[in-house]
Amino acid sequence: MNVKDADELRRLVKATRAADLPAPSRLRAAAVGTAGQIEIGRSAFLRQQGYASEIEYKRAAMRDGRITWHAHIGMNDIEATAAALAQIQRELALRGQQLDRAGVALDRRMGLPADNRAAVAAETGPMLATVEDWHQLAQAAPIQPHLGDFMIGQPASLENTVQALRIGCTTIGNLSQFFTFEAPGWNDAAATARVTAESVYLLAEFRTRGTMLHSYLEDGNGALFRYCATVAAWAMLERYIVEDLVGARLSHCIGGLTSDPLRRAGWVLALQQIHHGDHVGSMIYGDTISFGPDFAVNRALTAEYLTWDILAQLHSPSGHAVLPLPVTEAIRIPSAEEIIDAQVFGRRVEASARRLYPHVDFAPAQAFADRVYRQGRRVFDNALQGLRDCGADLTNPASLLYLLKQLGAQKFEDWFVDDAAAREDITDICALAQDVVDTHRPLFAEPELRARIQGKRFIVASSDVHEHAAGALAQLLGEAGASVEYLGAEQAPADLVAAMTRTGSDALLLSTHNGMALDYARQLRELMNQRQLSLPVVMGGVLNQKVDGHELPVPVVEELRALGMRPAINLPGLLKLLPSS
Repeated sequence: MNVKDADELRRLVKATRAADLPAPSRLRAAAVGTAGQIEIGRSAFLRQQGYASEIEYKRAAMRDGRITWHAHIGMNDIEATAAALAQIQRELALRGQQLDRAGVALDRRMGLPADNRAAVAAETGPMLATVEDWHQLAQAAPIQPHLGDFMIGQPASLENTVQALRIGCTTIGNLSQFFTFEAPGWNDAAATARVTAESVYLLAEFRTRGTMLHSYLEDGNGALFRYCATVAAWAMLERYIVEDLVGARLSHCIGGLTSDPLRRAGWVLALQQIHHGDHVGSMIYGDTISFGPDFAVNRALTAEYLTWDILAQLHSPSGHAVLPLPVTEAIRIPSAEEIIDAQVFGRRVEASARRLYPHVDFAPAQAFADRVYRQGRRVFDNALQGLRDCGADLTNPASLLYLLKQLGAQKFEDWFVDDAAAREDITDICALAQDVVDTHRPLFAEPELRARIQGKRFIVASSDVHEHAAGALAQLLGEAGASVEYLGAEQAPADLVAAMTRTGSDALLLSTHNGMALDYARQLRELMNQRQLSLPVVMGGVLNQKVDGHELPVPVVEELRALGMRPAINLPGLLKLLPSS
């Protein structure tokens, strides 16, 4: 770190002290008190399988050489979700197959305390509004519920963790989301850090009962880092906080933003080194960044990545459940039938992978693992030393969480990656984002387009965590001569209106994905009308809306047009919607 960086870090440390976060002894005492009021439940899956926790079941599968299977599900409400789980279990059982776990893609409002949810736009996924809803999820079918999104790491961390334990969900997440996700309408990061830390202490109280804290690295700063070494360092830092400081068990997930098959296998091996050979993973997510609208291509991509995910489990069992993505993943929430189809397809891939396994050379995957572990360790050591030198309290989990959130991904990487070797491996998602820029640069170089947008002032933002496409667009517009204010991810309507008022921009370019396009647009339009703002709003991404009476979000392109928005289906279409004068 240079002197200027160290001075900025000292200012962040000072601001962290001013947040007055509780000492570890207070957090642990609060967790002990809460733990005394909880009896861990038995989900239908654990009861049927005869295990007390998911980790106990996974360790048995690892010993037996069994592959475990994961699906992601997110119907609009709990009734539709429970019915879909029952249908999936029933139809797979007829084929002699078992879905071991299902990640439930909850409505993002679940991250907020219950009293704060009504004022926020509904998004994709069910709400668990009552105790009965929680129990219905756990008892709908003998499939273990995985509760990752919008649980630990959000303002409602503690209340959600208590409810999850009571229904027998023993692997709970998602710690990585704490660092990059913002609960809609919430702006108290210190309070979120406190309840997040207290929730981790609560899991530590039940560690001997098999609880694990799930962290999906690519749902947090791992999605924003440029170098694989930094991702490895961040995994080490999360492990330091969760295991070394608190005493809970951490379970890492990766894969959604990693397309290279050897790297996918390599990350499984690297995580074992990061966890000192005792890592039981939650799941390895499917390769979402390679998927597109061509379902046949998506099927082939699934066969490729899934083969390697299964081979990695045969070579070095880590408990990571594998996930065959439905071919519709890139365009909408999959239906129960599509999930079943993907699971059946996955079992055929497993049969092929087992025949292939004796002939596979894992040396390249191991070399990648060794390299990112070694380089990541250096970045991790640099980070701890830099934080220590600038006065950070490395013994208090709450204050350390808060400080790292304020620091952010870019500064962390800029300040603590100090040698060329650690920059050898660019993450797949950053390489893909650069490919998008390179591929579309000629389009933005066309004289007619440059003449239209040169000197124009644009705001570019995303309503949720999906921001790589928006970032690429901001870069391309800037290169073409526009003045761009890039706000990044997790922007609320009020944030956008404040930016419009401040900058006097010519247009807003907004990306959205989470099944809330129409509700979000309505809130934005109302606020714009209050401020008498009339600039064009171009909306891209996945333009659908969660609607009562429908299991899945429905397209709302025409409704957006009626509201005065300019919906864009693709990038060339988006450019045609930009103001021309």
